[in-house]
Amino acid sequence: ALGRGVFVKELEAALRAGTVDLAVHSAKDLPTGEGPGLRVAAVLRRGDPRDALVSRDGSPLAGLRPGAVVGTDSPRRRAFLLAARPDLAVVPLRGNVDTRLRRLEAGACDAVVLAAVGLDRLGWGDRITERLDPAVMLPAPGQGALAVQVRAEDRAVEAWVRPLDDPATAAEVRAERAFLQAMGGGCRAPIAALARVADGRLVLQGAAVSPDGRQVVRGDASGPPQDATAIGERLARHLLAQGAGALAAEART
Repeated sequence: ALGRGVFVKELEAALRAGTVDLAVHSAKDLPTGEGPGLRVAAVLRRGDPRDALVSRDGSPLAGLRPGAVVGTDSPRRRAFLLAARPDLAVVPLRGNVDTRLRRLEAGACDAVVLAAVGLDRLGWGDRITERLDPAVMLPAPGQGALAVQVRAEDRAVEAWVRPLDDPATAAEVRAERAFLQAMGGGCRAPIAALARVADGRLVLQGAAVSPDGRQVVRGDASGPPQDATAIGERLARHLLAQGAGALAAEART
């Protein structure tokens, strides 16, 4: 299966070639480093950042039968599932949302875990059995947010796109992506982060999980939204000092 990064690269190549004037990405799929000659001009107001469990019999995560088969293509989701329920059989499940749901209905597994926002945007939010609490499954950095990318020198398009930017979401995503980059991870690493801006303060939660879910290193950091990048980097340093780097490295081997 093609990785999400392939599609991001294709869109970025089209931007640089002038074939398109802007590209809309899921923020969680963007590489942590800004592409040469490109910039994110706006981050739209975030949808639900949580992960969603869809089960065939309507059971929530805690109610799935022992040994239930759960499908996901995400190392992060797999690790958190095993951390919460070591008895589960977590199997790879690829394809678009519709394909995964059809495979669920056909009996390929007892449940699947998908991004809640994807189901919401497709009008299928009513198919969600449980929106997983971040205390159980911390989302991927940038999950639920859309980023609009433009050519760095194209000030006209940037000015047109800029009003779409939601400052709170943009600060949250900056903190999460700074955390991910400082942790040395990419969108496939079992590294999770979720920031929230409320009452003029940004609170960031971050975690790294071993692939088998047996070890979880978590922490949080906070500060003013304008310091989002520094908050993400500070939390990464804190978790790396607790051994989180070894968990991320284990997933890459």
